[in-house]
Amino acid sequence: MNSKATLKKVLSYIDKYKYFLALSMLFAIISVALTLYAPILIGNAIDCIVSPGNVDFSLMSKILIKLVIVIAITALAQWLMNIYNNKIVYNVSRDMRQKAFDKIENLPCSYLDSHSKGDIVSRVINDVDQLSDGLLLGFTQFFSGVITIIGTICFMLSINPWITLVVVVVTPLSFFIAKFIATRTYKMFSLQSQARGEQTAFIDEMVSNQKVADAYNMSEKNLTRFDEINNRLAEYSLKATFFSSITNPTTRFVNAIVYAAVALFGAFLVINGSITVGILSSFLAYANQYTKPFNEITSVVTELQNALACAARVLNLIEEESVAPDREDAKVLTLAEGDVEIRHLAFSYSPDKPLITDLNLNVKKGMTVAIVGPTGCGKTTLINLLMRFYDPNSGSILLDGTNVLDITRKSLRQNIGMVLQDTWLKSGTIAENIRLANPNATDEEVVNAAKAAHAHSFIRRLPNGYDTFIGEDGGSLSQGQKQLLCITRLMLSPPPILILDEATSSIDTRTEIRIQKAFNKLMKGRTTFIVAHRLSTIKNANIILVMNNGDIVEQGSHKELFEKKGFYYTLYNSQFPKGM
Repeated sequence: MNSKATLKKVLSYIDKYKYFLALSMLFAIISVALTLYAPILIGNAIDCIVSPGNVDFSLMSKILIKLVIVIAITALAQWLMNIYNNKIVYNVSRDMRQKAFDKIENLPCSYLDSHSKGDIVSRVINDVDQLSDGLLLGFTQFFSGVITIIGTICFMLSINPWITLVVVVVTPLSFFIAKFIATRTYKMFSLQSQARGEQTAFIDEMVSNQKVADAYNMSEKNLTRFDEINNRLAEYSLKATFFSSITNPTTRFVNAIVYAAVALFGAFLVINGSITVGILSSFLAYANQYTKPFNEITSVVTELQNALACAARVLNLIEEESVAPDREDAKVLTLAEGDVEIRHLAFSYSPDKPLITDLNLNVKKGMTVAIVGPTGCGKTTLINLLMRFYDPNSGSILLDGTNVLDITRKSLRQNIGMVLQDTWLKSGTIAENIRLANPNATDEEVVNAAKAAHAHSFIRRLPNGYDTFIGEDGGSLSQGQKQLLCITRLMLSPPPILILDEATSSIDTRTEIRIQKAFNKLMKGRTTFIVAHRLSTIKNANIILVMNNGDIVEQGSHKELFEKKGFYYTLYNSQFPKGM
């Protein structure tokens, strides 16, 4: 996305607040007009001094009173202008952050799986901050600067067109300088934003996985990698700062030439009697006011380049393709029976790497289906497809005879309960985390669910029991305790279909046996999919699906598969060499 396209899109966000923009422009015009009127009053006051001892104090007093009123109104107009500028900028920032967050909530899993979480966070937080800073500077200085330039020319033309011509001829140098520098700063600021996002992502990764890094002695390697990213960010930042910093000295040099030209030419006119000393002083004031905005505008341009580079990253996120919406005639599933049928299912994460090619399966209500196989064979992928985290490339999954693509995602997921090896916990109290399954559950129901999941005893020992606050991803809780909370969540509001993906992998053997008994009660009458690596836990499953390279290579009960002495037999004996 180039800077022009980005600017156009940013302006579309600003258009929503065009009334604030109109008021800001109005007060900017008032402020600039009165600021430009002040030098005329000062020049008139100077002309009241005719000669030593010959001063028209009466007229000078009236002029000075008028000058004080003008300055007061100017200050009020500038204050109001700044208020409306802030309203525009921070409302635009809020809207962009809201859209970015809404987009994150609607991004397909494929995007989240393939992009760094820290970089996404950096776009929503850091880049929007940089954009708001640039916009605020732009509104405060850019617009008022342009109005000042136009107004100053008008005032100067009304006084003396010849001196005005001198000013107008010299100042275009500033535009050429600004354009030369701006074309080089955008690229550097864009690289700076990318490097900043990469750095944020790396820091986030390290903070989240510091124990793993320490366990594998990765500290030195991580320091080296961080230094590389940090040095790259410093290099881009220095180049961006260099190009942006040379604008002010160069434009000031041009401004000094303008001021000297006005002073020299004006002095000749005073000597010839064409203008008075007061008019010359007004012109010198105007020369300063005319050139000052060029300094500000060229400075603002470089800041806007940074802001636009950051805006491009945010807009790229906002304009990412959302997950495909539910079909218009999609069915809202109230309470599923639990019949699941898979017909000729094909899916791959990457087109050049096929995973599931032709999967067929028929599961009746209340059946327990265990899915086993080596790592990477497609077990978790099948779960992702059942939950519609991903949609199949071809083929279909039917729930109670209806294609899941014809069912709303929300109602589909309300009918499926999951407990995964990776725990899902948010910042909040223990009770709030359990109530994710049923926000309206009573305290008694929460406690009963915890008892069923054998989590009540450890929760009771926490400082504030069920009201204990835990941080992101469970805070200081052990992995086993986190998993017990996820199981409690399932026990609180068990849906018709259950998915258990290594649900007890982090729990001690004694507690696992108890939970397994609770699961056995829970699974009665419910269709259950169990992904297991410990094959001893799925002996009682109605059907065991043995997957390899994305296909079901064997299926049947434990006894049937064991007697076949095929792939399942080999897997089982790798864990239990002595057989049954």
